[in-house]
Order: sequence, then structure tokens, then C-alpha cells
Amino acid sequence: MTALVVPLTVALGSAPAQAASCTTQTGPYQKQVEKFLGRPVDGRQSPADCRAIQSFQRTHGITPTMGYAGPLTWRTMNTILQQRAAGKNPNKAGTCPTNKGRIACVDLTRQLSWIQDGAKLAYGPVPVRTGRDGAETRTGAKKIYYRSANHWSTIYKVRMPYSQFFDGGQAFHSVTKSMYNPPGSGGCVNMRPADAKTYWNMLRNGDDVYVYGRKPGT
Repeated sequence: MTALVVPLTVALGSAPAQAASCTTQTGPYQKQVEKFLGRPVDGRQSPADCRAIQSFQRTHGITPTMGYAGPLTWRTMNTILQQRAAGKNPNKAGTCPTNKGRIACVDLTRQLSWIQDGAKLAYGPVPVRTGRDGAETRTGAKKIYYRSANHWSTIYKVRMPYSQFFDGGQAFHSVTKSMYNPPGSGGCVNMRPADAKTYWNMLRNGDDVYVYGRKPGT
């Protein structure tokens, strides 16, 4: 079983060019962001706060990368906090069905996925990156119907390793970018390479998939 691991702190980065691009403006989520990053929580932007926020933004592809504690940065951090809170009991509320045997669950609200065998957690939970606003990952009960280990997308002209399609063109598949990179996918459930490979090894055509919730920002 693999539990979600997301670092609490990030490297601060101190190159002069980075410091020069820092905003001095205090953001609306300054205190929350400071707390998340392990900074002194005083609600006032400092050069060190800005560098820490910038590093987080760079890591996850959040733009503009100016160290501002704005809505998107805090929304991303809050999603990470919800993922940590899920621990090893992501289906505590019982939303994902437990009467279907093996099933892959996708919680859009927390951007989490895991595999259950009945009520038993078989793998995960792991962070995922689902559909952006206007191209949302569709909710409901699905089944895996087509698998392609080295799939090539004719729409996006990119490789989609370990693709497992469960709803039209929507599939689990591997990507190399951050799971928190906004605004999201074109509808697929993006996964880290190791997680996508494990899903490939654990799931088969005909296995159930259940997608629920709503992705923040959609």
C-alpha cells in the first residue's frame, strides 16, 4: 500500500533574479500560506515569505510566479492539506461504493484516487490532476473498457503512458508534471508515473471506476 506523501516545506531559493521579482504586497491568504510553509505567521509579506511562496509556485507551475499569497496558491495548498487529512482512510464517508469488489475511486474535491477491494484499501490514496474548468472529468459510475500501455493522443499530440480509458476519451494515465499544476487536464485523470504504473498492474478491463465530487476552481 502506498500512502500520500507531500512535503510540508519547500526550498526557499535565493538567486538575486528571483528576489528581484518578488512582490512586496501582502496577499489575502497571507497567514494561511505562511502557516502552510512553516513561516512566522504574522500576516505581513517579507522577502523570505516571498521566496518561499515563489518556490512553491515554481514547483507546481503556478503563475504568475511572483510570491503573492493569492487565491490559486492558497487553493492548491488547501487541497494538499485535505489530501494529508485523508490519511489511510480516504473513503471514511463511504461515498465510493464498497459492494463492487475491486474499484478505482476518484474524489475530484480532494484530487485524490485510490483502489479498493470491497471496503479494504488496496492502494493509495495518491494525488491526481483532473479536468480543468470547461473540460471536467465526468462524475458517476464507470468501467475500464480499453487499455493502452504506450498510448499516443491524436488530439493533444502527446504520449499517455499506462492509459486506462473509463469514459469516452477520459482515462487514467501518467504525466511528468506536478499533480497541482493548474488549471488541470483535458478531462483525464493524470497520475504520477509510479502510481499510473501500479494502477496498470492492478486494474483490468471491466473493473469499476467511480468518480465523484467537484474539482476546486471548476
